[in-house]
Amino acid sequence: MEQEYGAYNYHPIPVVLKKGQGVFVWDVEDRRYYDFLSAYSAINQGHCHPRIVSALQQQAETLTLTSRAFHNDVLGIYEQYITGFFGYGKVLPMNTGAEAVETAIKLCRKWGYEKKGIASNQARIIVCEQNFHGRTTTAISFSTDPVAHDNYGPYTPGFEIIPYSNLEALAKALEDPSVAGFMVEPIQGEAGVNVPHEGYLAQAAAFCRKNEVLFIADEIQTGIARTGKMLACDHEEVRPDILILGKALSGGTYPVSAVLADDHIMNVMRPGQHGSTFGGNPLAGRVAMAALEVVVTENLSKNAARLGKIFRDRMDILVTSSPMLMGVRGKGLLNALLINDTPESDTAWKFCLKLKENGLLAKPTHGNIIRFAPPLVITEEQLLECCDIIEQSLAEMTNDK
Repeated sequence: MEQEYGAYNYHPIPVVLKKGQGVFVWDVEDRRYYDFLSAYSAINQGHCHPRIVSALQQQAETLTLTSRAFHNDVLGIYEQYITGFFGYGKVLPMNTGAEAVETAIKLCRKWGYEKKGIASNQARIIVCEQNFHGRTTTAISFSTDPVAHDNYGPYTPGFEIIPYSNLEALAKALEDPSVAGFMVEPIQGEAGVNVPHEGYLAQAAAFCRKNEVLFIADEIQTGIARTGKMLACDHEEVRPDILILGKALSGGTYPVSAVLADDHIMNVMRPGQHGSTFGGNPLAGRVAMAALEVVVTENLSKNAARLGKIFRDRMDILVTSSPMLMGVRGKGLLNALLINDTPESDTAWKFCLKLKENGLLAKPTHGNIIRFAPPLVITEEQLLECCDIIEQSLAEMTNDK
């Protein structure tokens, strides 16, 4: 039915899911799987977490949407909660991650003109190669992935692309006084969990401060405890000037995203200059507060840090013993296994099919990389069982050859 009636813009693993609970999902034949993708890190709190679902249900029975034409009795409470939670003066609530990225770009440019004094229509934002900031026309304009970029022009100008984890390139780009911001993923998730060298984020933020440029962190995939800290930037004690959040901000139950910044940045936005019909709706506010409370009360950051090390240690053993693998990388419970084959090969895809047969769901990215990102509520016993499944699947792949 999807193939007949839907646009063919995804190529999913052949499994039809009907139910989820915690770290597990079930297909239409009632077969149970470990979810090792977590909807690209949107399900950090686990599928259908009862506290988040309860918040959703209670608010849905009362008031779901007013638009921002009127006040509602949840938005202010949510805004106070999330700004206090992350330590910012203001929040601009949106719905999807892509919308939050667009919001951050607009905010940065407006700040550049009205606060930094950049000449009209000359503001530039620095981004990195292999970035993934969504699939809007603007975001794909500065993508280096031909699948996301090609045949969608004309493209939005105003961006400079530099190598990731390269401070020399950043320093040179920042010499241009028309640069308003540097937008970066603390770890590039979609690119295959590219982890920058230690100290990169802290030094990049320092370079930005020195040059009066906003440091913008896209933590849509890396945030909300995924990497073993509440934010991936916390590993280097970096406080972004603009923080972009989405995905796990709702625990996967509802589209919720947010852009946070201090007053001197956010106050360039005035009534009518940016908005969204659904942004800041009461349903989203209740869900987001519940989702963040779960992360704190269940110590999900600590769990991700501890189990992530266990996972990488197990994978390192596999890498040293199997010619099919090149390495493992990651932080917390955002990890990737590198397949020793070309990006054009189908080895990683076949490996994921074998994993599915053995009860674990994952998906390749960039051809020869498999991202592993289970819900952060996973236990050590469950994680070790999943490591066994990966090891078993690898052995079966080797035997099949």
